[in-house]
Amino acid sequence: MPPDSWGGPPGPRGTPPSRYTLEESSTCVTAKGRPGGRPRTRASAPQILQLGRKRLFKWHWAIAPAPPGYDGKVATALVLSAGGMYAAWEVGVWKALRERVSIGLVVGASAGAWNGWAIAGGASVEELERDWLDPATGRILAWGPHSTGLLRPETLHRKSRELFARYRPQIPFGLTVVEVPRLRARLVRDSAVTWQHLAASCSIPFCFPPVRIGGKYYVDGGLLGALPLWAAEAMGATRAIAVNALTHPLFRSAHTLLDRRRPSAALEVIRIQPSEPLGSLRDAVVWSEPTIARWFALGVRDGQRFG
Repeated sequence: MPPDSWGGPPGPRGTPPSRYTLEESSTCVTAKGRPGGRPRTRASAPQILQLGRKRLFKWHWAIAPAPPGYDGKVATALVLSAGGMYAAWEVGVWKALRERVSIGLVVGASAGAWNGWAIAGGASVEELERDWLDPATGRILAWGPHSTGLLRPETLHRKSRELFARYRPQIPFGLTVVEVPRLRARLVRDSAVTWQHLAASCSIPFCFPPVRIGGKYYVDGGLLGALPLWAAEAMGATRAIAVNALTHPLFRSAHTLLDRRRPSAALEVIRIQPSEPLGSLRDAVVWSEPTIARWFALGVRDGQRFG
């Protein structure tokens, strides 16, 4: 299945999603397709909302066509948290999980979005580990003050282009970004994801400059939700394995205040988090090969406790 064929909920009255897609514009929502063999005309947002997809537009999906037989419901999502260097621990967890669970989609925030993009694109554990152990990973957080922050964006953007060139999702994938200055969380998914979205997903506010996409500016999706369970539910998941690297008390307190979107009670959530502290705040931003290797091993142990 080509990667750009994933996404999209089913149309009205059971119309297969591969024949019915929705697009959001600044003024209205356009329905396209020929359900029942009849062409659809341009419709206003209130008319589309009457179809029972209010949640869709509230969360501003970026939608691609769906594969044949995809009914908008995915049993299990892998949800990967933000975490800076801590996110290397997620690779160990995935190493333990990959042969034990069947994942229907992947969602990530910040560094978890980069891990998720590679996992959804079929990256091996060895590739993931090699990327994290590469000293170039540490140079992404390169000091260099500018008008909007403290870290230079060139290496971040170069790595985003590299990841985008190497992988394309083989299963549904979504990442979160935050539109600024409006502070609105956005879910971008599947073929709508560009290298700029990958860059924006890790553009820490006041460190990296916001990324301009389509005339708007976006920053790190972890700002308003380090563990985007709401996004997995929006993509159709009924069950989520939530891999959360951000358990440091400072991060936990910040996200309790800033996290605006929560999943409904209908989403079954299985949480995996580090069984011991990952380290100091400095460890979250300073690359160290021995520390990364230790986190891999801890992630494997924590993942093996699942199920």
